[in-house]
Amino acid sequence: MSSLAGFMTEIRTFYSLKEIRENIEVEIGQYRLLLEDYSQWLGSLLRSPEPAKNQESLKKTAELQKVLRVGSRKGGKKEGKKVGIPTEWVQFKEIMLCSEDLGEAEILFEAIEELKNKIDKLEKAKSSLIDLERYGLGKDLLYITYIHDGVPEKIVFKSRKGVEVTEKFEFAADFSIAKQIQQ
Repeated sequence: MSSLAGFMTEIRTFYSLKEIRENIEVEIGQYRLLLEDYSQWLGSLLRSPEPAKNQESLKKTAELQKVLRVGSRKGGKKEGKKVGIPTEWVQFKEIMLCSEDLGEAEILFEAIEELKNKIDKLEKAKSSLIDLERYGLGKDLLYITYIHDGVPEKIVFKSRKGVEVTEKFEFAADFSIAKQIQQ
């Protein structure tokens, strides 16, 4: 999966709810691996041995972490800007640029938070699919699925066109074989 594969809008057709669920399970696994990688990267960044600069950076990073955790529950990234964490970001056309270690920590915190949210949404979608599977929806359906930012949000059930035709032309035959007795 490319890093952008889960962040797009698409419509995919699946042949079973199980297939959709298995697709979600694969994505959850990939996001968890990415989350672990970013967490380790952030941990090594926070433990980097730059004595004087590191103390001030650790204070700022701890403050940033607290603000992002609180801010993500109250309205997202903008909360961090309102509190006034002194990270030097410069706008260049449509992107922001930064050359500070704190900027690296900030994007790692944001990515980790986003990955946690994505995993949570996928887990909820998976749970919904498991419940749908328990209801035993027909095996002769197509599941046209609207996937937004990598998460299935809507499913249209459609009858498979070929199924009705095959049922009409099903061949059934009984064979009987006489057993010969050897003398």
